[in-house]
Amino acid sequence: MAIKVGDAASASKLITDEDVRAYAELVGDRNSIHLDEEFARRTPFGRRIAHGMYVASLISSVIAEQLPGPGSVYLGQTLQFLAPVFLDDTVTARVTVSKMREDKPIITLETLCLNQHGETVIKGEAVVKTVTSDK
Repeated sequence: MAIKVGDAASASKLITDEDVRAYAELVGDRNSIHLDEEFARRTPFGRRIAHGMYVASLISSVIAEQLPGPGSVYLGQTLQFLAPVFLDDTVTARVTVSKMREDKPIITLETLCLNQHGETVIKGEAVVKTVTSDK
């Protein structure tokens, strides 16, 4: 199936304490706003929030697994963090093809992450090259 402008794909994930702690250990970002409930209570958010880059990484999973799918290579990604993501929120990452180059296998995707209330928590744009294993 050929990819065309307007094609979209999405995936949802529950953001858990276990995942946030694992991400913190994996990347070394142990900011108290993500890990310490008492500290986070004293912030404007009033409770712990997930790492923005962890939430944004859900976009990558949609690109790699669905659209354009296996063999995709990131060339760039912009991100705007618009609202916090709390533990036990369900985030849906959605990508939509907005542009396609005619001269190269490069596509531009609108990227969004929305919480379970439909609020946009992250928005941006990805530029991706599609690569096949026979080239």
